[in-house]
Amino acid sequence: MKRNKFRLLGIGLTLIVASAIFLYACNKKFLDAQPFGQYGSEAVKNKKGVEALLVGVYGVLDGQGVAGDPWETSAVNWGTAGVAADDAYKGTDANDQPQMTEVEQYQSQPANRYFYNKWLAVYEGVSRANDLIRLAGDPEVTDITDEERNNFIAQARFLRAHYHFDAKRMWNNVPFISDTATTYNNATDIWPDIETDFKFAYDNLPEIQSEVGKVNKWAAACYLAKAYMFQKKFTEAKALYDQIVLNGKTSKGEKYGLQDAYWKNFDPAYDNNKEGVFTIISAASGTVDGSGERSLGLAFPYGGDFGCCGFFQPSQNLVNAYKTDATGLPLFTTFNDVDLKNDQGVADGAPYQNDKVTPLDPRLDWSVGRRGIYYWDWGPHPGVSWIRDQNYAGPFSPKKHIFSKKEENVLTSSGWRNITAKDIYIIRYADVLLMAAEAEIEVGSLETARGYVNQVRTRAKDPISWVRAVPGDLTSPLADANYKIDTYNSQWTDKDAARTAVRFERRLELAQEGHRFFDLVRWGIAAETLNTYLAKEKLKRTYKQTASFTKGKNEYFPIPSAIIDLAAKYGSHLDQNPGY
Repeated sequence: MKRNKFRLLGIGLTLIVASAIFLYACNKKFLDAQPFGQYGSEAVKNKKGVEALLVGVYGVLDGQGVAGDPWETSAVNWGTAGVAADDAYKGTDANDQPQMTEVEQYQSQPANRYFYNKWLAVYEGVSRANDLIRLAGDPEVTDITDEERNNFIAQARFLRAHYHFDAKRMWNNVPFISDTATTYNNATDIWPDIETDFKFAYDNLPEIQSEVGKVNKWAAACYLAKAYMFQKKFTEAKALYDQIVLNGKTSKGEKYGLQDAYWKNFDPAYDNNKEGVFTIISAASGTVDGSGERSLGLAFPYGGDFGCCGFFQPSQNLVNAYKTDATGLPLFTTFNDVDLKNDQGVADGAPYQNDKVTPLDPRLDWSVGRRGIYYWDWGPHPGVSWIRDQNYAGPFSPKKHIFSKKEENVLTSSGWRNITAKDIYIIRYADVLLMAAEAEIEVGSLETARGYVNQVRTRAKDPISWVRAVPGDLTSPLADANYKIDTYNSQWTDKDAARTAVRFERRLELAQEGHRFFDLVRWGIAAETLNTYLAKEKLKRTYKQTASFTKGKNEYFPIPSAIIDLAAKYGSHLDQNPGY
């Protein structure tokens, strides 16, 4: 199994990496933004020192080992934005991780440790990026060429923009901390600063990098376009997407494209593929827990083959969204009227048969584990024995990030089983195509938008996406489902209908990958969508009886009170978000 060159923590880096990080970066509090013009050791003022610090900037992408537990700092944000959306319940049982229950019920508190540790993680990334920018720009570092220096700085500015972007969509009112900052506040919108960093990266990064996993020009273009989309700068975004679709390449130089089978995006055997635009490359080892992806470690089926922990269970609403009409298109307004049959309350071993009549989008069974359907190569999902408390959080299990049985002995060690070598996508090409479709709807061509969406649906429609085509790995999941999906085969002439189609497609394609809540917020429909969701959920999940999404407040999370206090201690000022 591969080992990630860019993971800092837990895999035993060389002495130069350790000395660079400890002498130059990690000995300061993240909020102490005094510029560091003097380095702790002359040993880092060379190319090896710059490369070592760059490892550190990439190394905190997944948040592991920075602060708190890895699931609190996850780049997928599943314990916060994930359970705040309509795609997933917190899962497990009523008494487990009450901080996550706060989020699910839209009752988040500024003292919640999830927000505190996530803030530490993203601004540690910012701090390390700033350290790298200062060191790479130091004229005393003489053993690198101008081209290499520019490449190092451009990568660091891309990553600094990423960390700020993650903070911006979580809290909105956040500080931008540059490599020259001495104090800071959150009174100014930081979108222009994020754009500037991504633009610099786009203008200065090469199209192809020497090592897989390093960001390139086209990853910067995709992320800059995404930043435009969050600001509704559709004209600017469309212009970039036109170039990306025509010329975009992976860091290996392969032209961007969709994997031929949907499930291959979630099998580590197909990592570093042409669909990966910007990914956190995970590694695995039979002896070192820290080398694998652990930030989703709680979000595995409970008991049975996995042992722990039963979080991040897909919602019935998400499952219902995969129903289609007789032509294979989504049921935009009626999908949640009647629940797709499930095994709620059915004991292990008791007779049970899934609905084999209702037409379904096959992506359902690569996104959700449900009884009787093959769960990778573990055999059919057994039902209640893999669920911690069905009455509390329903009968479904997450699936995309779960390792297969063939990987079990490779990935597990020291008693902790829930480690995966699967890459974590920050941006994959399907995401790019669907955002490009949004931009086309607003300022371009509805027909071009339809073409982008149909590329995604054509891949899902291909039977290779219905069956994992690796001999001996998996029996076909077709036996218990009536898969029916098709493309949009008539012209789109109405913008509102086109928007509905694209937004629904993003939910189906990208379920539980860290996008849904942020999409609802940027579209401006979070309150109406989530309160409609809650109205029906309260009939199923009694703990949601007091849940209500407050418009103008719950679109963003509370800034941690301890962070506000710490900022004041170091001469800066942060205001709390409205409503908290």
